[in-house]
Amino acid sequence: MHCARWHSNALARACRSLALAACLGLQFPLLAAPAATPSAPPIDDSYILGAGDQLELSFVSPAFAGLAGNLELLNDGSTSLGLLGSVVLDGLTVNQANRWLTGLYSQYLRRPKLNLRVVRPRPMQVSVVGEVENPGLYLLSPGGEASKVEGQEGAIPGLPTVVSLIQRAGGITLNANLSEVRLRRRIPGDRAQLKETQLNLVALLQQGDKRQNPFLFDGDTLLIGRAPSPPPEEVLELAAANLSPQSINVNVVGEVKSPGRVQVRAGTPLIQAVLAAGGPNQLRANRNNVELVRINRNGTATLRRYALDLSQGVSGPRNPPLRDGDSVVVNRSVLATGADAISIVTTPLTGLVNILALWSVIQDFNNNNNN
Repeated sequence: MHCARWHSNALARACRSLALAACLGLQFPLLAAPAATPSAPPIDDSYILGAGDQLELSFVSPAFAGLAGNLELLNDGSTSLGLLGSVVLDGLTVNQANRWLTGLYSQYLRRPKLNLRVVRPRPMQVSVVGEVENPGLYLLSPGGEASKVEGQEGAIPGLPTVVSLIQRAGGITLNANLSEVRLRRRIPGDRAQLKETQLNLVALLQQGDKRQNPFLFDGDTLLIGRAPSPPPEEVLELAAANLSPQSINVNVVGEVKSPGRVQVRAGTPLIQAVLAAGGPNQLRANRNNVELVRINRNGTATLRRYALDLSQGVSGPRNPPLRDGDSVVVNRSVLATGADAISIVTTPLTGLVNILALWSVIQDFNNNNNN
């Protein structure tokens, strides 16, 4: 029973594909697979119908007005139409669906001229992975999304684009390779086939090439590559762009004048963060022993030591740019360590001396009263 039902569904899908192909004027080889796609996958980007789309079907002839009306695609991508019953439109572009329905209605009507249009597109689910602060799946509004950059006031309205998705994901990391960004997109057809295009966001930032910032479609996946060791000047340039968070929080503790959490601009180097915490204590800070503790995404921590050199510009080996959540520890100097050790030892003795002095005063007072 199950086997017969499966063969029946497969045969129905194959017939739909071949019938649609015939309507679109396509030709297949004699040995073509029975499950051929409705049409050859187009290279251009067209809106693909899917579950949740609200459509409007209209006819040119007033005689067919009873067949017109509003439609909505169900979870299986189908909708119910007069004379035709349940018809699957999932995976087709609007033009393909128009021609497909025209061919179906031609079996019942004479020269049915119809128009199918999208009244309300479905919400868009897009994914972003790689070097962004918050990778994952995001739900965007196709009618215009107010994208907000983390750490920056205000919003950027408009149709969802690659840049607005990156901003929605919290911005890029300092290791993002903007010249290696890939966009994967579904192509029309029964089969879930994907195409991939290469984007260069460096050209967008430096040359204003808006072709590198295309509009997004439902089901798109954005992959941002990783640069092993980007040059410090490029890190600062990326930090200044609106593709990254405008501010980050770092912890500066130890021998500084105002230890604690400090909010600084993205890409701020280590020395500048120490100065934002009030700078090192003159006699207690060890300027040659400043530690940078960084928590990685996999839960591990890395520790590196640097020397404070106020004349040093941003540099990976000597004055690295910081990331959100970094901790900077300014250690004590040898002099401060020795002074603290002496204080720990002498503090109890100081208390004892004070008690003896108080006892001596009391004894003197009693002796004066007796006399």
